[in-house]
Amino acid sequence: MIRFDRSGMRAGFGRDLVLDLLERGFVAIDPKRTVSEALARDGDGLRVGGSDFDLSGRRVWTIALGKAAVPMAEAASELIGLASVGGIAVTRYGHGGSGSGFRVLEAGHPIPDENGVRAAEAIADFADGIGRDDLVLCLLSGGGSALLAAPPEGVSLEDLAETTRLLLRSGATIDEVNTVRRHLSTLQGGRLARRLHPATVVSLVLSDVIGDALESVASGPTVPDPTGFDDAIGVLRRWRLWERLPTGVHDHLTRGAEDRLDDTPKPGDPVFRESVVEVIGNNATFLDAVERSAREQGLGVLRVPEPLVGEARDVGRELGRRAADVADGRMDRTLLVAGGETTVTVRGGGRGGRNQELALAAALMLDDVEGVCVAALATDGSDGVTEAAGGIVDGATIGLARWAGIEPGEALADNDSHPVLAASRDLLFTGPTRTNVADVCVALIAQT
Repeated sequence: MIRFDRSGMRAGFGRDLVLDLLERGFVAIDPKRTVSEALARDGDGLRVGGSDFDLSGRRVWTIALGKAAVPMAEAASELIGLASVGGIAVTRYGHGGSGSGFRVLEAGHPIPDENGVRAAEAIADFADGIGRDDLVLCLLSGGGSALLAAPPEGVSLEDLAETTRLLLRSGATIDEVNTVRRHLSTLQGGRLARRLHPATVVSLVLSDVIGDALESVASGPTVPDPTGFDDAIGVLRRWRLWERLPTGVHDHLTRGAEDRLDDTPKPGDPVFRESVVEVIGNNATFLDAVERSAREQGLGVLRVPEPLVGEARDVGRELGRRAADVADGRMDRTLLVAGGETTVTVRGGGRGGRNQELALAAALMLDDVEGVCVAALATDGSDGVTEAAGGIVDGATIGLARWAGIEPGEALADNDSHPVLAASRDLLFTGPTRTNVADVCVALIAQT
């Protein structure tokens, strides 16, 4: 079970309760649990959702990709048993381990690296050895887009890495980023399904994308891609990156838009005829568990219906303002619950992540407000390029930072949230969670 490291965290209103509730959310999205609940084995039969498969005399292979790849593959191997003849799991550095009955490879995230190239080559070779009568379990989770580095001819690894850097600093959404990535890959955007065809492919998806756009989870290696090269170019133009791209990427996308290259397979393509896809967990799964646990403990719950999207600092200010307003008018304890994935347009030279930036912006709105505690969490345990998973703030955060000689407003302008939250002892730490369902924000509110 995922636990927060509370040893270095200061005491404050509602903090232990908030962290207890978030830990219940992690239980609900445990990869082994979600896979075990999605698969049912009965003799030679395997049931996945509403689909049944006869495994008698049939080989079953596993391909797992993403931050949850190893525990998902472990659960599948345990359930499939002797019918499982092998597999491969690709995950982020520090998220692996030794797999039983499958090979584990680790690679770079969020910037693709040489090990990501090797992992892509290994999966391509693995896929080429799968027969037409075989069944392939594809276990997909967030992070897979960067981990599977398979640039097309004419695009180098450094071209792919630099394009990724530009996109991640631009403020583009994850859907936009992955629209570009799908068109710079020989395996994503349904191309792995094309390679596996005509084998039966069953994809179990632990979604880190709000709305569960399947083409965006791990950039959709086994599902149809509804976008084209023009869409990828549109994203790059929208964020004023088109003229800043490496030449290899610019030329590849241009040729694709001119119909000089094969595009990704689209909905209705025959390669998906023997495919089944099931979403086995997502952001709502986590939020539902938090809400349920809060109500069991007698808290009122306000669920924010719309996903948290847009600039992290803007979302944080609004969340902090909303929490302060609720505190003014309520006598009972209330938990505000929200999920999503914000963005950060990097303008400064500081250190942090979107959840830490959101938390700092909320803290600025809560300065000296009593009876409010706000937490912003990256469910994969890694926020930005830091080891923190996010931040938990209250009315004392800003004063503590200033006492330490830091001006929080200036730090926010410089995208430098991490030192502020470190000074106020408001950082969240979980270590690698080996799961990922995007981000979660909660605010505990009570009059004091």
